[in-house]
Amino acid sequence: MEKESMVKSVDRALQVVHLVSTKKEGFGVTELARQIDLNKSSVYRILSTLATHGYVEQDQETGRYKLGYKVLELSAKLLDSIDLRAEARPYLKELESLTNEVIHLVVYDQGEVVYIEKLEGNEMLRMHSQVGKRAPMHCTSVGKVILAHLPPAEMERIVEKKGLPRHTERTITQYDTFQHHLQEIKQKGYALDLEENEQGITCIAAPIFGYNGKVTAAISISGPTIRMTDQRLSELKEKIMEVGRKISERLGYRG
Repeated sequence: MEKESMVKSVDRALQVVHLVSTKKEGFGVTELARQIDLNKSSVYRILSTLATHGYVEQDQETGRYKLGYKVLELSAKLLDSIDLRAEARPYLKELESLTNEVIHLVVYDQGEVVYIEKLEGNEMLRMHSQVGKRAPMHCTSVGKVILAHLPPAEMERIVEKKGLPRHTERTITQYDTFQHHLQEIKQKGYALDLEENEQGITCIAAPIFGYNGKVTAAISISGPTIRMTDQRLSELKEKIMEVGRKISERLGYRG
């Protein structure tokens, strides 16, 4: 019952935020209570909580509630991701044309990677990845290359929380081995996924840095292991690192 009540509270709070966003002049407590069929004291408590976190604010002259600047802050963060896609897309297309393989663009979020762009290439390849889907960091090339460039304490927190679960027989599951592996990735500037996440799939990835110098995303090329030979990976590594650098520069990185 407590969980159900908590979910209802979140639902009502989101309804309030949505309603407040529909009127430039905002809403009064009585009007909001009538709109969502809730008593005024409950609506007032919701508004007070939202105001504390900056999602709404009260006009001191009219007493009406309007959207707060926290919503703008969240929108700006979303726009950052959209900008990344726009800036990266020409380079993704270039990689797709060059390799005919699957090209991924991911962002780092809460200890995982999220696919925000995927180009399929001209070759048939069945993969689990899709735009909007999350993936683990420890067994994907994009995840490992981001982990390698995070502050050590942050990397350790992620590994402690998520663990190193086995996805295939080639997944690295020992922490000491994995830590040494990340150090090598950072030195080389790229990461490989040698069938560590999906059987028969090999990937190579490079990091993308933001204007603040922090790693925020990664780009990868994925193909069947039979095509992604050692020789081909050696040929692709300079290209994908170059693309990573170019996208980073487009985002304002001057490292």
